[in-house]
Amino acid sequence: MPAPETSIARSVRAALAEVADPARAPGMQTYMKSAMPYLGVSAVPLRQVCKALFKDTCWPDGDAWQHDVLAIWRDAAFREERYAAIELAGVKSAGSFQTLAALPMYEEMIVTGAWWDSVDVIAGQRLWVILVNEGPAMKRAMLSWSTDADMWKRRSAILCQLKAKSDTDLDFLYACIEPSLDSKEFFLRKAIGWALRQYAWTDPVEVRRYVAANADRLSGLSKREALKNVGAAA
Repeated sequence: MPAPETSIARSVRAALAEVADPARAPGMQTYMKSAMPYLGVSAVPLRQVCKALFKDTCWPDGDAWQHDVLAIWRDAAFREERYAAIELAGVKSAGSFQTLAALPMYEEMIVTGAWWDSVDVIAGQRLWVILVNEGPAMKRAMLSWSTDADMWKRRSAILCQLKAKSDTDLDFLYACIEPSLDSKEFFLRKAIGWALRQYAWTDPVEVRRYVAANADRLSGLSKREALKNVGAAA
């Protein structure tokens, strides 16, 4: 359902329209295979707009924060507006709101966004913060997502530890991967490879071991991605 318009949503739409280059918009939409049109705002000016608009933003509670994020997200007419909603969701002043109470909002954004450009930022950055803040409960939630019928929720569960490095919980990572090991979905296969490749920067020997142990189930794409930076042998 649409969220009531807010002043910050109006400001975002006006500011993005101001820096847009309409000539770039069709190419951006084609590249992203997006049904939603683009304004023609590339990444750098978009981040600059968001930084300027959001620098002094704060909220009395998490409900108010979610209201502002969803007001931008739900009524977005252009894809860059959704990018701005994701940026607003991650501002420093919202840090204390990154709890399980925010998970339904992110779930909505993942399911309705349903494409890698928005899903991967939410999964790799926003869900990661909740995982840090609420480890055991968030792991249970992600394990549930890992078997969900929605492919993007499954991908998000696989990718939520991308920033963990040496703090990666391998049992949890492998448990999130397991339900999708036999999937033929490109985006799940790619996510498995990406998550493994990311951990390979920390422990390449373990990633090679895991790939070898699951060679009969991992897709060629997942194997190539997992071993891209480390090779098949020491």
